[in-house]
Amino acid sequence: MTVEEYLSEIIQKEGVAHVTLIDPASQKPEEAVRLATEAVAGGTNAIMLGGSTDAGGQILDLTAKMIKENVSVPIILFPGSTSGFTTQADCVLFMSLLNSRDPHYIVGNQMLGALTLYKTGMESIPMAYLVCEPGGTVGWVGDAKLLPRAKPELAAAYALTGKYYGMRYTYLEAGSGADSPLPPEMIGTVKHVLKDSVLIVGGGIRDGKAAAICAKAGADIIVTGTAIEKADDVKALTAEIVMGAKMGKKA
Repeated sequence: MTVEEYLSEIIQKEGVAHVTLIDPASQKPEEAVRLATEAVAGGTNAIMLGGSTDAGGQILDLTAKMIKENVSVPIILFPGSTSGFTTQADCVLFMSLLNSRDPHYIVGNQMLGALTLYKTGMESIPMAYLVCEPGGTVGWVGDAKLLPRAKPELAAAYALTGKYYGMRYTYLEAGSGADSPLPPEMIGTVKHVLKDSVLIVGGGIRDGKAAAICAKAGADIIVTGTAIEKADDVKALTAEIVMGAKMGKKA
């Protein structure tokens, strides 16, 4: 079973999947393993590795290898550039930051990494990446023309662009450390036009209530990163967010 099939099965059975994002540059590999194992114990369905700066090279290789040796869920790469690739993972999100002003984040880095990905034979999932206000570090690094929270139709237009390009996933991102999640109106508007395509939502989701709102609005996959990395009890917080997302989808 591919990672994409695995996540689709979870979405079909439970209504929503949860993924924990870990930035390899934010802590030592041993600490990343602790975060991953506790998140898995709390019910997360996959571990995503990536970051906007310094998240590649040896630290990524070692972190991915050690996590893979200690958890049973898939390891998914979320690369900010060609340096964010390692063969120690199970799958890579082959993404394009569609609302970037810099062509390197739309197609340049993708072209540079395509042959390497081809030679490894690793699974890849084509994904439209859309950065919304406030954007955080990724918005600045990726030179994104941030999508306004009050203009959900703009996000929907970009999402449709990705869909018509053939991208099976769309990731709506508020940016790591965002004060609040994306508005349910934006999530719902985007999901409405995407229909059966998978919608990922991340940024500012710190508790079960926020996860429930995002899931109810239409998110198929909920991503939490900063909140998990800073949590005193990773297992408990993950369990709360996972349960909130499932309850929101049933509401």
